[in-house]
Amino acid sequence: LIIGVLAAIAIPAFSAQTGKAVDVQAKELVRTAATTAAIIATDNSGDYKKVTAAELHKYEPSIRILESTTDAYLSAVTSGTSEFSVTAKATGGDEFKISQSSTGEVTRSCASPISKKGCMGKETASW
Repeated sequence: LIIGVLAAIAIPAFSAQTGKAVDVQAKELVRTAATTAAIIATDNSGDYKKVTAAELHKYEPSIRILESTTDAYLSAVTSGTSEFSVTAKATGGDEFKISQSSTGEVTRSCASPISKKGCMGKETASW
């Protein structure tokens, strides 16, 4: 009985920590991709047009670009002359995005289309 009560307390707590861990993995991946995008632009006279998933992976092999159920992966990349955005998807379905506008403004956003509360308890948020 005591073991059952302890398990009932511990399992939800463990589950919540696991969800946070996979989100941290996706945040780390998207930060790495954003930094790598800046390096690609530097190598191309400040032009972000060559920022693609394949190019990001070529510059930084740790950036996963293939869909995975066990690891976060880069799910979307858009780029233009002076702007870009990169999105990483966590295994739980939460998506973390870093965008840089043509004016240099950087935004970080989160979307939780599956659980609806993976972004600090909400469906969407900034981070």
